[in-house]
Amino acid sequence: MRPNRSITISLSEDMAELVEKKIASGEFATESEVVEEGLRYLADHDAEIEEWLRKEVVPTLRAYDADPSSAKTADETRRELEEYMRTRDRKSIGA
Repeated sequence: MRPNRSITISLSEDMAELVEKKIASGEFATESEVVEEGLRYLADHDAEIEEWLRKEVVPTLRAYDADPSSAKTADETRRELEEYMRTRDRKSIGA
């Protein structure tokens, strides 16, 4: 187990209340556990963004740089996005 390091933080009233609710619910035993879980979530989220940038954005940008004529128009992109959103919404409601 890693050694703990003590730091002091200040939270807004609504965030402090959220921490207290998480402890009162039994989901967490201490304030530290709540903050650690939030930081783990943030780190995971950041890692997902980094992966998306490496796997999707960078290759797309490189492909565009190699052949600018392959780019989609704003209208094409909007139509694809709207279709994606419709499909996603149908899946989320079980349709």
